[in-house]
Amino acid sequence: MSADQKALKIGTRGSPLALYQARLVQRLLGEAENIAVEDRDIVFPIIVLKTSGDRLTDRALIEAGGKGLFTKELEEALHDERIDLAVHSMKDVPTNGHADLDISTVLKRADVRDAFISLTAKTLNDLPIGATLGTASIRRQAQALRVRPDLKFTLLRGNVGTRLKKLARGECDATFLAAAGLQRLDQADKITDLIETTTMLPAPAQGAIGIEIRKPDAATRKRLDPLHHANTAIAIGAERAFLNALDGSCRTPIAALAEIDGDKLHFRGEVFTPGGDKNYARSARISLGDTPYQAAIATGIALGQEIRAEAGTTIDWVVE
Repeated sequence: MSADQKALKIGTRGSPLALYQARLVQRLLGEAENIAVEDRDIVFPIIVLKTSGDRLTDRALIEAGGKGLFTKELEEALHDERIDLAVHSMKDVPTNGHADLDISTVLKRADVRDAFISLTAKTLNDLPIGATLGTASIRRQAQALRVRPDLKFTLLRGNVGTRLKKLARGECDATFLAAAGLQRLDQADKITDLIETTTMLPAPAQGAIGIEIRKPDAATRKRLDPLHHANTAIAIGAERAFLNALDGSCRTPIAALAEIDGDKLHFRGEVFTPGGDKNYARSARISLGDTPYQAAIATGIALGQEIRAEAGTTIDWVVE
């Protein structure tokens, strides 16, 4: 850090996973600016904020107010200059962002897959008839019902540790969690089965960490540049554009994955009815060309609009 650079206050939620992500950003910034490990808490202090999503764990997100519950307080603190940047799990960030803020930086994406966790069954198909699956995700519920229409469901919210404790107490027979979260918390040993994306497409932007700043803050944007992973930004840009084109909300089961190989992008997107009895899918392979981010966004929008037109009123479209 040069003499004219200020300390950067990193805002985060207080869950173990959120704190891991904030510390990761702190470490990467420290490495980029050659800040000694013992000085990083001074140069890049971590500010923990409690969000509405952390407090309201007894109901589904749509009933409590939607995905923005995990970002609202962080964005308010950022806007009010109480923090200089906010670290988010990108799958929790609404597509209709704050007008004065910007996701300037996206870290390299981790594992995109969902993890099946059970103390009694090795796979989803091994669960007994009428078993109870604990999840707060209607996407995972719809995808599970396509394979196992006999399953029952119970709401399972809270951080990773809380969900694993509820599973251990027998509140459900199995659950799904994002593989990336378990791996980041050194709890990959809890995974019973990793679900390949050909079986279960993930949520848009699953496994990606984003950093939000104030739009006019060019100095912070520049300092974050070394952390930015362009291909991840392109991929989740396509997925979030698909989500936005569908007016996706917590009541709409939507899955999407964009994968980049050289200058090619392979996109797969799918929308389900909550019961999993109907689904609408699109895929595309495109050359990214000279404007890869714009090409990816355009692909996500186009495929989302196609599904929206095909599904019509079959899907309960809800705008957050």
